[in-house]
Amino acid sequence: MDWHIFIIIILGVVRLAFENLKATLTAAGCTFDDIVDVTTFHTDPEQQLNDVMAVKQEIFAHPPYPNWTAVGVTWLAGFDFEIKVIARIP
Repeated sequence: MDWHIFIIIILGVVRLAFENLKATLTAAGCTFDDIVDVTTFHTDPEQQLNDVMAVKQEIFAHPPYPNWTAVGVTWLAGFDFEIKVIARIP
């Protein structure tokens, strides 16, 4: 696969993941500001991390920032990126 196409796909996947996360947080009465811990899983961290960090800076534009751990993995069930968060309920 052409890396340029892969990067565009990953950027879209990351944005969609955060949109889905926002909907889940909203349903629980939370926002991105309530997230205290983020863990992301990447099948190709070297290629994905810049795009993920760009979206991260949009979502978490001001302090306090949540703790963030990025984990490189060899396989995810049908995905190249996965996100897990812990949020406090206000």
